[in-house]
Amino acid sequence: MRITFNEVRNNKIKSYFLLLFFILLAALLGSVFGLIYGNIYFGIFMTSIFALVYSLIVFNSGDKMILAMSGAKLVKKSDYPHLFHTIEGLAIAAGIPVPKAYVIDDTALNAFATGKNPETASITVTSGLINKLKRDELEGVIAHEMSHIKNYDIRFMMLTAVLIGVVTLLSDFLLRSFLWGGMRRNSRDNNNMTLILILLGFVLAILTPLIGQMVKLAISRKREFMADASGAELTRYPQGLANALKKISHDPDPLVDKANKATAHLFISTPFRKKRSIMTRLFSTHPPIQERIKRLEEM
Repeated sequence: MRITFNEVRNNKIKSYFLLLFFILLAALLGSVFGLIYGNIYFGIFMTSIFALVYSLIVFNSGDKMILAMSGAKLVKKSDYPHLFHTIEGLAIAAGIPVPKAYVIDDTALNAFATGKNPETASITVTSGLINKLKRDELEGVIAHEMSHIKNYDIRFMMLTAVLIGVVTLLSDFLLRSFLWGGMRRNSRDNNNMTLILILLGFVLAILTPLIGQMVKLAISRKREFMADASGAELTRYPQGLANALKKISHDPDPLVDKANKATAHLFISTPFRKKRSIMTRLFSTHPPIQERIKRLEEM
């Protein structure tokens, strides 16, 4: 499985570069904020405070909020013995604690993993996935989600969400400062450099949330490729997940009723109805499913 190892390594490197870019973007916006108010260190300090607050909120209650929003119900082994046996077997193979099992009563074919670490992790599948996939296909999907847990993808994505929160709040504050006094106050200084700085900050305040969201989506897509590769390595049978993705791609009703934009990036495939516009592809949380299938079949 040498190709699988390379997939995991390459996607992990790309993901960390994307996250580094995101951190630098947030730091740049914080620096502009500090310069506007006379102290660059003040801006960086405020960015750090925002990040700390969001981290505490997300890591302490994020997974519970996601499960509640998705309508996921905790199930027992007697309810879905095959699902439990699959999760237990793959957890042993992955060398991590057995995640809790949740089921969403929905005919769509989908699944996701959540939790801040392997000890608190859970795997959620739709009832449609359990009913329509063969044993090796379900194993491929569960292995994909198990890889998200083993690779700490959930924590990684929570960190990304924290950074988005930081840049969004900071950019909103900057915009309000410009509109309600910052621009007028500095224009009286008749200082060209100050005006240039104000305009630069204004542009950044508008564009940063959009850039941040695009970076988040790019990170999400890279992690999906990595989880596919790791899942294939876990089962030693890439075709199982490839076949599952084929069925998911041909699902006549892929909409998960309680999915929303905040949780969409967690699912193994987009939980919304497919649209083919350029903007939809640009802001998609998942890579093209046909490309994922192709990569799996080449392993």
